[in-house]
Amino acid sequence: MSRIYVDRFLRFLIVIAIVAFGAAAAYYAATLTYPFIIAFFIAFLINPVVDLLERKVKMPRWLAVSATLIVLFAAVAGLVTLLIAEIVSGTQYLANVVPEKFQALVAYIESFAANQLIPLYQDLAVLFKSLNADQQDTIMQNIQAVGTQIATTVGEFIQRVLQNIPQLIAWLPNAATVFIFSLLATFFISKDWHRLMRMAQRWLPAKARTSGKTVFLDLKRALFGFIKAQATLISITTVIVLIGLLILRVDYAITIALIIGFVDILPYLGTGIVFVPWIIYAAISGDIPFAIGLGVLYIVVLVQRQIMEPKVLSSSIGLDPLATLIALFVGFKLLGFLGLIAGPVALVIIRALHSANVFRDIWRFIVGRPTL
Repeated sequence: MSRIYVDRFLRFLIVIAIVAFGAAAAYYAATLTYPFIIAFFIAFLINPVVDLLERKVKMPRWLAVSATLIVLFAAVAGLVTLLIAEIVSGTQYLANVVPEKFQALVAYIESFAANQLIPLYQDLAVLFKSLNADQQDTIMQNIQAVGTQIATTVGEFIQRVLQNIPQLIAWLPNAATVFIFSLLATFFISKDWHRLMRMAQRWLPAKARTSGKTVFLDLKRALFGFIKAQATLISITTVIVLIGLLILRVDYAITIALIIGFVDILPYLGTGIVFVPWIIYAAISGDIPFAIGLGVLYIVVLVQRQIMEPKVLSSSIGLDPLATLIALFVGFKLLGFLGLIAGPVALVIIRALHSANVFRDIWRFIVGRPTL
């Protein structure tokens, strides 16, 4: 009996070693071949369009790939150009509006300092003078310590920013190289997609082909479902923000709503990047009703996002709403905001492996039963 448990334990260690080695090898390989991984992902996404052009329009495969890549590149470039044009237009608008708002802000700060800070300072000065010498020294030391800490923090932040500027400049040529290699690799991978798939099938054992096909189909369905879910959530946010801004009579409501919808890709704090500074500025500048209106709109956006995200993700990806909610929370606790994406993805991968009976086969190997 002890021999059986020893064998099971050894097989369990073998499984752990294979998984750890495979993960480490995959990570190391990804650091060297990530342009081609990006290319494979893009080729995977555009492959249905390429197949459609090849089958319906009777295009040669290479021409269908070229046309699809040109259209995709033109669409991305057009969106970037449109965004830049909107930013330029908005900048010109702000150039005309900001000076007036800034004067109002300065006037508000002067009034606040005259009516609130100066009397408070006088009261504190009287209170400070009433203390004994030891108490005054303690307070001054604490103030100096706080000032030193703030100065150190600000200095370190500025130093890090300045140190990252050369790295950013050095990253640009690397980004251009990655873009070129990814574009070329996308063309060749997409052109030979079906040949590469047949080659992979010949190399893999029959059992691995069956399990791999099941995992691939589940991940494919989940990937497109995830993209559909994010597009749905962003569209809902954009429409709600647009309606709210129109009610508040905000200029350039459509442009602002599109920008807020775009940054909503960032989970939780995405819309807050725009709303929070805007609300603070409106409150400081004295436009309290407008600040309250923005605050209500921001709360509505946050609430609908939290309510709709598990439901939309579960319906689009095919996951249970409770499991999706748990995956979102666990991913957030482990990886922060990135975990809100990694959590559902990990859940999809686990479900795909379970559907392909991978876990069952691993368990059969550990306990020493033959796989079917």
